[in-house]
Amino acid sequence: MLLNSFEPIHGVLLCEGEDIDPSLYEAETTFLSSEELDEIRRLHASDTAIDKEKDTIELSLAKLCLERNIPFLGICRGSQILNVACGGSLYRDIGKELTKFCPQENKVVHIDYDNYDGHRHVVKIVENTPLHHWFKYSLEEEKMEIMVNSYHHQGVKSLAHRFKPMAFAPDGLIEGFYDPDSYNPEDGKFIMGLQFHPERMRSLYSNEFDYLGCPAAYKEFVKAVVAYQKKLNGTNKVPNSLKLDKELEERRKVIVHSFSVARNIYAAGDSFHQSKESDLKPGLEFLESNTALSLQQEKRLKQMGATVRNACSYKERLKVNEEREKLARVVMGKMTVEQLSDLALFYHMMENICSEVLEKKLQNAVPTDLTHSDAF
Repeated sequence: MLLNSFEPIHGVLLCEGEDIDPSLYEAETTFLSSEELDEIRRLHASDTAIDKEKDTIELSLAKLCLERNIPFLGICRGSQILNVACGGSLYRDIGKELTKFCPQENKVVHIDYDNYDGHRHVVKIVENTPLHHWFKYSLEEEKMEIMVNSYHHQGVKSLAHRFKPMAFAPDGLIEGFYDPDSYNPEDGKFIMGLQFHPERMRSLYSNEFDYLGCPAAYKEFVKAVVAYQKKLNGTNKVPNSLKLDKELEERRKVIVHSFSVARNIYAAGDSFHQSKESDLKPGLEFLESNTALSLQQEKRLKQMGATVRNACSYKERLKVNEEREKLARVVMGKMTVEQLSDLALFYHMMENICSEVLEKKLQNAVPTDLTHSDAF
């Protein structure tokens, strides 16, 4: 519900966390027995506590990025969120669903609690992918392999169709993927998921990276974010900051007070009093202020406001003809995100007022003779 309040979003980086609710990517049935599920919970107690609220928020963020091509980098759980958001699925436990069916020479330990940061396993990089480009100076000829860290007991089972794998573990698990149609950092395009943490691939007692290519994912992600921001600002003129200052809060309070006065007039059945005009003006002035309207548009808008102020019938106030709709679209098209937020507040309050007035009028409209028993 609050995603719109974070606009504009120029990039999203999602990292580690608990297991994703399995109901989000698989049917209710599972091939794992209740004993196996209990054992998974014991072995990975810190990861198996599902946080449905976090799942909902992060999936919404991922889907927003996918819809708008906002740069997105998913690390570890973040990559799993990205895959699930596109319709992919996960292994609920790699050990139970993948490792035990692999030949011994292909088995991989994906998490080692006793050697958490120091644990590594090999992955094979796919040619002509971003990972290949970033680590090309560290790859042995024809091997295409690097050693990566690993902190997970879940992973990609079925990769969503829009993605292309970038790296595989010996057991066949996908360790990295990207959207080739949405990858051009210079043009603000970057949709990628990595199961490993390149930023933590360092020597135990040094800040030196294991490979020169480790920082590349973040550098290219930031490059895409900056390019996307410039592109967005150039086309939509989105403000650099949408922080709510004291002045804006005061404006909100004045507008809310204006709505309260209007509500009281309607609820009490009072006629319009000139003395209350100053209290009712902020609602109208809000619509008129800070918009580059022509004189003709200003005149029409004031006429709309006058219609409301003169307390026309409910049916007349509610009627929106084609001309007014066009005018409203012109006005709102010139508003900033901040002003549109105020406008949403305005109509939310008006909706409440209309509901109350409608209920009151409907109650008063009941014929008096129907209240007597002999009318039935």
